[in-house]
Amino acid sequence: MKKYLNILIIIITCYFTINFLLNKELIFNTVSFSLNMWVNNLIPSLFPFFILTDILISYNFTKYLPKFLINFLKNLFHIKKEAVLVFLLSMISGFPSNAKNTRKLYDMKILNKDEASHLLIFTHFSNPLFILGTVSIFFFNKPYLGIIILLSHYISNIILGIIFRNNNFNLEDQPTTYDNNLFFGEIFIKAIKSAIDTILLICGTLTCFLIIATILINQIDLSSKAQIIIKSILEITIGLKELSLYNLNDLHICLLTSFIISFGGLSVHMQVKAQLIDTDISYKPFFIGRIYQALISVVLAYIFYFILS
Repeated sequence: MKKYLNILIIIITCYFTINFLLNKELIFNTVSFSLNMWVNNLIPSLFPFFILTDILISYNFTKYLPKFLINFLKNLFHIKKEAVLVFLLSMISGFPSNAKNTRKLYDMKILNKDEASHLLIFTHFSNPLFILGTVSIFFFNKPYLGIIILLSHYISNIILGIIFRNNNFNLEDQPTTYDNNLFFGEIFIKAIKSAIDTILLICGTLTCFLIIATILINQIDLSSKAQIIIKSILEITIGLKELSLYNLNDLHICLLTSFIISFGGLSVHMQVKAQLIDTDISYKPFFIGRIYQALISVVLAYIFYFILS
């Protein structure tokens, strides 16, 4: 079976390689568009937060948060207090920092594989600046829709955490170890290096999936609706960009955008999967969580649209 899978991968790779050579100008324009979006939209909204969250985890930020907040979230989601930090920081920094921070705690032996896998279900948050800025203003030019999409996206994660709270059992009370012997300068440099790795990973996956989508659309005569579906499945940024070019009313924009962001697209799934390499953390709970979240967020977006608009 693996032999045939390898042959299939080789055939697909050769197909795209030939298309690269035959469509140089198209590929050049696609890569240029991808890099421009990465530099102007994704780096400003993601890179600083990656650095800050890494520093906060290194200093065990949960130790300095109000105990009532930590205990409330810990009991609400049935997770360790250190996992609460991943939940809170993911709300600020956005994906794939949830997987990145979960992996960090796993490597520090604060979380075991089951706890880490469970945490991935309900920490898939988009960066708020991405929703409120890039999506609602830059793509759709409708700032008020950003609030609706943000609320539906965030609350759907909270609902997921409550629904799946009983799946996280046998929490092990292991002593937490933080390396307090490092100077701030060392922690800061490590955080920058880690953030650079993550932001480059995002650039690479964004560019690759955009190229794949461009070639498929160029080779196959598809309707505009089909193009939106393909691009959204592959990469949410280009999917939302394509969606903004289609004439839709505000309600449909809210519903479709909430679904696309909550599912994440294969590019985001690949970024999360990349953070789990060389671990026994399961990717399956994350994938199941995205299906549930996409459906829940659509229902919430529908409700919030009529309440807030």
